[in-house]
This record gives sequence, C-alpha cells and structure tokens, in this order.
Amino acid sequence: MKIMAVDLGDARTGIACCDKGEMLASPVCTIAETNMRRCVNKVAELVKEHGAEMVVIGHPVGMDGTVGERAEKCQLFRDELAKRINCEINLWDERFSTAEAIGYLNTTNTRGKKRTAVIDTVAATLILDNYLSYRKNQLRKCSE
Repeated sequence: MKIMAVDLGDARTGIACCDKGEMLASPVCTIAETNMRRCVNKVAELVKEHGAEMVVIGHPVGMDGTVGERAEKCQLFRDELAKRINCEINLWDERFSTAEAIGYLNTTNTRGKKRTAVIDTVAATLILDNYLSYRKNQLRKCSE
C-alpha cells in the first residue's frame, strides 16, 4: 500500500511517501505554507498525484501523553484533509521525529539554509519509517 506521511509545521510541512511494498520511506517535498487551508489543499493534491492509499500525520502528543495546542492543530488538519481525500488518515505519535531529524542532519553535516529546507521532509520520512516498522511488527504478530 502506498502511504504518505505529513510532518505539519507552522511555516513548512514535510511530506514523505513509501513504495507500494512498504519497504522504503522516501522524502517527497517541503510545502512552504502558513495558511492551513492552502496547506491542506496542497497535501490533498500530493496524495492524488502520488496515488497514496493512506496518510499518516505526525501527532506531537506530550511526553505524558497529553494533547496540547500543536497536537490539536494536527487533529484539525486531519479533519480538513478528510473532507478533500477519500482514503484512511491516521495520526501517529511523532514525539521524537524532529530530534531524530536534527541528529541525522548533524551526522550528515547539513547546515544553514539547506538544513532549514529539508528538516521537515526528513522528519516526515522518519515518521513514515517508524509507522512502516510498526505495521510490519503488527503483521508479524498476527501471523504467529
């Protein structure tokens, strides 16, 4: 199944997608948009363009599991996106995705404007990679 991941930000939103075999999460793009309605429309266009059958949206719950303002914004984004596309949309715990992305970019020595341009897409790719690992583990448990 082709799955698209979204790392929603205030100014930039990262997008990643996997292959139909769910083997590889790959970066797609970063949407530079501060208006939620326009961002939702752009994501909906990308879902259709890439033939995604599911969307996973990073959901930044608090360390104690609470839902704050940022997580509520992601829920609103999901609700608005659901009005524009006809596929399953899941919220996925993304607590450490940006920190992981920063670590990855530090390792690759990506700095400055280049780092700003890719950090959200790297985070979306990590969100998707974590979600794909979860799906594989669930399938393995079901077959045991």
